[in-house]
Amino acid sequence: MDIQREILQYLHYNPLSSREMIGVGVNFEGSESALKRIISSLVKSGEIEVYGKGRATRYSLSARSHLLMPLNLDTYFAKDIDEREVQESYNFELINEQLPSVELFTQEERNHLNQLQKVFKQHLADISDNEYNKEMERLGIDLSWKSSQIEGNTYSLLETERLLRESKTADGKSREDAIMLLNHKDALRFILANPDYLKNLTVSHIEDIHSLLTKDLSVDKGIRHRRVGITGTKYHPLDNEFQIREAMHDMCKLINSKEDVFDKALLALLILSYIQAFSDGNKRTARITSNALLIANGYCPLSFRSVDSIDYKKALLIFYEQNNLHAFKQIFIQQYEFAVGEYF
Repeated sequence: MDIQREILQYLHYNPLSSREMIGVGVNFEGSESALKRIISSLVKSGEIEVYGKGRATRYSLSARSHLLMPLNLDTYFAKDIDEREVQESYNFELINEQLPSVELFTQEERNHLNQLQKVFKQHLADISDNEYNKEMERLGIDLSWKSSQIEGNTYSLLETERLLRESKTADGKSREDAIMLLNHKDALRFILANPDYLKNLTVSHIEDIHSLLTKDLSVDKGIRHRRVGITGTKYHPLDNEFQIREAMHDMCKLINSKEDVFDKALLALLILSYIQAFSDGNKRTARITSNALLIANGYCPLSFRSVDSIDYKKALLIFYEQNNLHAFKQIFIQQYEFAVGEYF
């Protein structure tokens, strides 16, 4: 790890540190003037912000660095849940102040995604409507399987394919597992039949998607009005129904304001999961909503088939606990690469 990244990592957990504190914290072995030059370069590049003057000068990460800098997941999750320094409560500034002020993707990342989108468009130009429908069915099976697997569903991919294509349940599997998968199929079918339904996000339309995904399951419908816990983290989402609904409205406003479709899709995946507006089914709703935004704008949907479920959960947890989206953004980019290369 280079010294600049070490300094950023240190300031992530130790905001408002002096230059001397930074030097000790990263075990800097160079001269004081060398450390001063390095910190000045990070200030100039917008990675660090300065507070105070003279001996009272203190440094903290910029909003951009806090959200987007790489964090080492292996080191982070090597600590027990009760040993990690986390932001335990909902961050009210995240949606209205922090996320609107930063570019989520670097120019290189955006160019790469746009190039992949061009490849997808070329693929579509070369296939018939019948071939398109077959590929969308295949992607839908993969998405239903992986999205459900992330939530603990025990169906294999082959068992999922048999269920969704032939309506044959797998031996030894629960009724709830089958319903979860069939609900994914119904939700995706609804999105394909109504491609503009979520093009402009509204809370009520997101609630409709959640209802489709949780039909005939023991899940409360609508915005929750009681506290909910998340396994594996000390982060506690909002527990006030009116604040939850306001956060959902703010999220819709932010996503609708974005011109770039990749921004929209990534934010839907992250923020719907972060708010945890429903008693259950939040991540499933986030994945379908994100895909609905991609489909509505003529972009390739994601199946998440090749993602490791543990990596997916860790990337979300570090967003919950640190509001850092770097790891999840990498998953998003990788899954867009996979989808364009695998389907259509």
